[in-house]
Amino acid sequence: MKRINIFLITLFLTISPLVAQAHGDGGHSAPALTQSEATEFAINRVVMLVNNGKIDKSWEPIKAASAEQRANGYRTEWVVTFKNSNVSEEAKSTLYIFLSVQGEFIAANFTGK
Repeated sequence: MKRINIFLITLFLTISPLVAQAHGDGGHSAPALTQSEATEFAINRVVMLVNNGKIDKSWEPIKAASAEQRANGYRTEWVVTFKNSNVSEEAKSTLYIFLSVQGEFIAANFTGK
């Protein structure tokens, strides 16, 4: 009886990860955003950053200067750039919003890195 239990536990631990990997997310991953969708997601993030006091109110309302996909190590991500001429400090006049290709927020900064 003890051997059967050990066998069943070993079998379960061996097969479970394989079944999970085979099913993954059911074969349905989120579709990649278009450039206009990425821009809209980034604009919404800028609004959130303003509302949370993370960046100055002069960033809202603002239009994106550019949106492009960049390779970052093993993944590709959207980088949406905003320029604000109302900011006196040159180093903080360009805001970069980083999104996954599916639209998940990654980061925001003034360096673009």
